[in-house]
Amino acid sequence: MPERTSEMDQAAEETLRVDPVKLERDSKLVLSRFWGKLRDSLSRIPFAEKVIAAYYAATDPATAFRAKAILMGALAYFIMPVDVVPDFIAVLGFTDDAAVLMLALRTVSGAMLPRHHDQARAWLLGHRISPTDPAEVQAGPVIEN
Repeated sequence: MPERTSEMDQAAEETLRVDPVKLERDSKLVLSRFWGKLRDSLSRIPFAEKVIAAYYAATDPATAFRAKAILMGALAYFIMPVDVVPDFIAVLGFTDDAAVLMLALRTVSGAMLPRHHDQARAWLLGHRISPTDPAEVQAGPVIEN
C-alpha cells in the first residue's frame, strides 16, 4: 500500500505544478485588460466583488506563487473573449466564468484574505456600485444603463 500512496502523491504533485510560462502569459493578459473587461460587464455579473477580490489577491506580492497562478488563470478565463458560453448571451453568459472563478476561489481560499475583500468592496463603493445581493440578481439587472 505505501507504493500506491507514493504514486498517488506524485500524481497529485504533478497536477498541482504551475507552468511559469502560462502564469506569465495570464498575468500580462489580466494586468492589461482586467479593469476594462470588468467595467464593460459589471452590470451583468453578480459576482463582481469576488472577481475584484481575486484580482487583488492575485496581484498581492504576499500571495503564494501557486495561489497567484490559479487566480491569474481564472481571471484570464474571465477576460478571454472566447469561452465555453459567450459572455454576450443574456443570463447564461457568465455562468462558466463564475464556475471557473468559484472553483479557483475554493482551491485557494486560504490566500483570499479579508483585506482583498475589503479592497474589492472599497473599489465598488468608490465607483458607487453596491455589492450585489442574490435576491437582486433574481429580480433583474443590478445596474441600469
